[in-house]
Amino acid sequence: MSENFGSPGHIQPLSIGNVVSAAVRLYRSHLKTYLNLAAIAHLWVIVPIYGWAKYAAISGLISRLAFGELVYQPESIQSANNHINPRLWSFFRVAFQVGISLLIVYFGLAIVGGIFAALLGVVLRGVLGGSGVIVVTTLAIIVTVGIVLLGLTWFYSRWIVAEVPLAVEENINGGESVARSWELTKASVFRIQGVVLVAFLVTLPIVFVFNYIPSLFLLRLEPGTAIYSLVYFISWIGSLIGGVFVMPFWQALKAVLYFDLRSRREGLGLQLRQPPL
Repeated sequence: MSENFGSPGHIQPLSIGNVVSAAVRLYRSHLKTYLNLAAIAHLWVIVPIYGWAKYAAISGLISRLAFGELVYQPESIQSANNHINPRLWSFFRVAFQVGISLLIVYFGLAIVGGIFAALLGVVLRGVLGGSGVIVVTTLAIIVTVGIVLLGLTWFYSRWIVAEVPLAVEENINGGESVARSWELTKASVFRIQGVVLVAFLVTLPIVFVFNYIPSLFLLRLEPGTAIYSLVYFISWIGSLIGGVFVMPFWQALKAVLYFDLRSRREGLGLQLRQPPL
């Protein structure tokens, strides 16, 4: 398998904080370009199937552009698109495969967590008796949620860069790109979970303002009314705007993670171009 990019270097593998910091620098340095691409991608979401494939491909395009900056080989959007566009449906396959896999994992973990919580409840009821119902119920909920969250983030961490090899490397298809992510991440899962947590906290204010706050107003309104429809539309627009701001950051983060994982496993070095003054 041959790659478009890659250069030897002497930079040590990045810490959790450095991965997120590098992603933030990329995001800030190319904010206008990334936001324009993200806006186009989110408009494509409205179109079923083909539009979703375009969204997935543009996500990969942002990661490719970010990766080019990391190895100090920047590309124009047109040049990068020459690599991305022929793989449109491969990007759709990656997104579909990872999405379905995570959905299956979620239901599986929910079942396992529920069974474990039920067994724990039986044991604790035998110890605490009827007076411990609240304690047992609370612990059961915590255990179930904990199993689901930890398990889901573990699997997500294995597939987090699933589309990046497809965006960057030659002679690779969608299935191989997903497998490549699984291979690259196998020794770094807990560190990646830390990266995901920190990145989530970084983007939380944007998500809260554009996604959560508008949704809170809907709880006070009666469905089917004109005001409910108006607020729902505003909430939908807000979620799109929030997605436009958040998506490029995550794609830049994936590019940094992908390169860092390759530097750990394949000896690639990292060069991050300084933003212009």
